[in-house]
Amino acid sequence: MVVGIAVEPDHFERIRQANGSPRLADVPAEQDAIEFELHFGGEDDLDILTTSDSRGSGAIARYLRKFGEGIQQIEVSVSDVDRATKLLSARSSVSPIYPVARAGADQTRVNFFLLPSASGKKCLIELVEPAAR
Repeated sequence: MVVGIAVEPDHFERIRQANGSPRLADVPAEQDAIEFELHFGGEDDLDILTTSDSRGSGAIARYLRKFGEGIQQIEVSVSDVDRATKLLSARSSVSPIYPVARAGADQTRVNFFLLPSASGKKCLIELVEPAAR
């Protein structure tokens, strides 16, 4: 599992430099996100995300304005994002954010669900289908 943490652009650069300047992901331009992953040798990783325009309309910019820095999403790797979207929709009665999967970072396919949590807040789940090899 990968936990996505949204940070302000200046913190993003400091975190990236402190971790050896990992490769930036290739994110579709319309998503207005910049990201890199931190791997710790196990199955759990961190995805550090920011926006290129703090005043922009991208998802990360909106998140930072509304909530500040913090856990923005939990990413779950799936082999077939369309099938996983259909199953989660049927079993949870929650609709996906997008009617069809869309392009994600590094040629992945993604879709998102905003699920209620026990605390009454919501949790963003990102279904990620790895790029075809």
